[in-house]
Amino acid sequence: MTDATTTSVTDDSTAPKRFVILRRLLRNPTGAVATMVILLFIIAAIAAPLVAPYDPNALAPRLRMQGPTLANWLGTDQIGRDLLSRVIYGTRTAFKVALLGTGGALFAGMAMGMIAGLGSKLVDSFLVLINDSVKALPLVLFALVLVSIYGPSMTTLIFVISASMAPGYFRVVRNQVLVLRNADFVVAAEAIGSSRLRLAATHLLPNLIGPILVLVAMDIPAVIGIESGLSFLGQGVQPPQSSWGNMLAEGYTYVRQAPHIAVAAGLPIVITTIAFTFLGEALRDVLDPRKIARR
Repeated sequence: MTDATTTSVTDDSTAPKRFVILRRLLRNPTGAVATMVILLFIIAAIAAPLVAPYDPNALAPRLRMQGPTLANWLGTDQIGRDLLSRVIYGTRTAFKVALLGTGGALFAGMAMGMIAGLGSKLVDSFLVLINDSVKALPLVLFALVLVSIYGPSMTTLIFVISASMAPGYFRVVRNQVLVLRNADFVVAAEAIGSSRLRLAATHLLPNLIGPILVLVAMDIPAVIGIESGLSFLGQGVQPPQSSWGNMLAEGYTYVRQAPHIAVAAGLPIVITTIAFTFLGEALRDVLDPRKIARR
């Protein structure tokens, strides 16, 4: 009887770490809801051609600026395009920019942070100076300078986001590496002849995953906001490609005649921002060693 009871009880310690984190995240009501909402947006972005009811660029001038109907759930815009279809394809644009922009910033920031933390004081000081200089640049001014040189495009937008956000990851990684480099397991690895690359990949990187995951979850809504803001100003994703930002700009122009256009474009920005913020807060609780110890 005791053996049967014992084997029926699930213990987080016996499961792989990634599943333990996911299980704890889903046990958190805020984290579970945020994860479900984000998954819905991701599915919509991946399956946009299958999910969208119409071609996002199909014109129907006779149906221009109509409110929500059974045929067009979110209504139509100023030239008769279906707003639901454009919002779905705009989701693909937003998540593509967020993935590539955050991924580029993460890769550059982590690489420089590892080099600074494990390198000499001269290298560390040089990289700190470079990152502080980039961090001090106003984002909008930095973006406008690059756009004026290379022209507005998604590629330019992704580069601006990666360059402007990399210093944040650099600071986190560098500080964590400086703390961990004197830990016993790192000193022992150095004593048996581990190279700097092996030391970083095998011993330091696994200890950085928690803080990095929280930072990424918090940064993605900021990236979506940057993309939407620059596209709203006409310096980001260019029409006719669907983007929440340029849809919002069009809705602002016709806000008196058809306020539903601005609402349809603004709601996804608000929902994703809140969902990723809640996910970041839930991950912070799940990955907090002090709270895990109390369990």
